[in-house]
Amino acid sequence: MADHAVPTLPSRDLGATDAFYARLGFVEQYRDAGWLIMSRGELTLEFFPHRDLNPSTSDHQANLRVDDLDALHTTFAESGIPLATTGIPRLTSIEPREWGARAAFLIDLDGTMLRLIEN
Repeated sequence: MADHAVPTLPSRDLGATDAFYARLGFVEQYRDAGWLIMSRGELTLEFFPHRDLNPSTSDHQANLRVDDLDALHTTFAESGIPLATTGIPRLTSIEPREWGARAAFLIDLDGTMLRLIEN
């Protein structure tokens, strides 16, 4: 296995997190009372319990860099997540960003922001 880093993100309810990310095409790789690992192709996210997290004030975030942003975004949009600029959860549209890449944002059930960035 090549060296890699994996985001570790908070979850108020591992079961709800599992169900949310499963709708996005992630598959549970491991789960117990204190940890959840989900993968979608080469993308892996790990989650830890954080029952007192307030989604509206969460500042947790991670970047998902992908070759086919349009396909990923389409899959996420077809899962039923609202395409919006406010609310939790939500998915924003793909736009060219000031840093030079095309990107969208996914805000999950716990207020974690995932930047979806095109390689």
